[in-house]
Amino acid sequence: MKIPYIKTEFVIEPIDELHLPYFKGSTFRGVFGNAFKKVVCALKMQECENCLLKSNCIYAYIFETPPIVQTPILNMDKYKAVPHPFILEPPLHNGRLYKKGEEIKFYLIIIGRAINYFPYFVYTFERCGELGMGKGRGKFILKRVQDDSGILYDHNSKSIKCPTKNILEINEHIELKEDTQSIESITINILTPIRIKHERKLISILNFHVLIKSLMLRLNLLHYFHCEERELTWSHKDIIEKAKKVTIKESKIKWFDWSRYSSRQDTKMKLGGIMGRITYEGNIKPYMEILKAGEMFHVGKNTSFGLGKYEIL
Repeated sequence: MKIPYIKTEFVIEPIDELHLPYFKGSTFRGVFGNAFKKVVCALKMQECENCLLKSNCIYAYIFETPPIVQTPILNMDKYKAVPHPFILEPPLHNGRLYKKGEEIKFYLIIIGRAINYFPYFVYTFERCGELGMGKGRGKFILKRVQDDSGILYDHNSKSIKCPTKNILEINEHIELKEDTQSIESITINILTPIRIKHERKLISILNFHVLIKSLMLRLNLLHYFHCEERELTWSHKDIIEKAKKVTIKESKIKWFDWSRYSSRQDTKMKLGGIMGRITYEGNIKPYMEILKAGEMFHVGKNTSFGLGKYEIL
């Protein structure tokens, strides 16, 4: 499996004071979604579900990617939507007041075919600055965008360069031979709330096989809908069954509760999840490529807000 992606750093600079919440991902995602629709939607008052243009609309693809009932992958008829092909990683510090001229940095990850729309993402964040963000709708400018290759956009030149495309590769034929002589351990540091449902309930204990199952589902769907229309050849049941033998050595995980207001759904949404550190012990090596992919693409629900971010220590 190969998943193309780009990761870029966006730097904004307040023109007015910006008042942002503790967790900023939902605010960034909210203003970005509203502005994106204003930029690209031809029928701005039309709901995507009933729109005649949705099959060829950039907004519908990025934000409302519909599952195809006939899709021969993982019982897609049970899903209302598929994963968005982007992730906004907001600043992780808890500062709430940003003064004029103070730089704010965040990251944008774009996956698969959505990379072709990178200029739309840049232009939309320019528009976000004009519309304002946070309490009081403070204005800002998009100062620059960059990746490892250098500056891709700056406010003065108004020109956009193509970002460097990366390819994440995962072997679909995972070797699951048990080595009883080698007991490995790994610690995962959860940086933003992870929301995983197991047996229809949000989990508060992150068992290793539940984490692996959630990662495999996410990677499978990202690959199918945004890269190649091909289901991965993983032996899902065998992989997950063997993962149950990896145990929790130490857990310092707690529940973190927060909520956001959705203007599109006109409702307050509770989006709590687990945070902290957890150490696993067992035959971990076969799963390392999957775990490292999760470092980049996150895990669980609401990843477009920046949820589900973790690092392997």
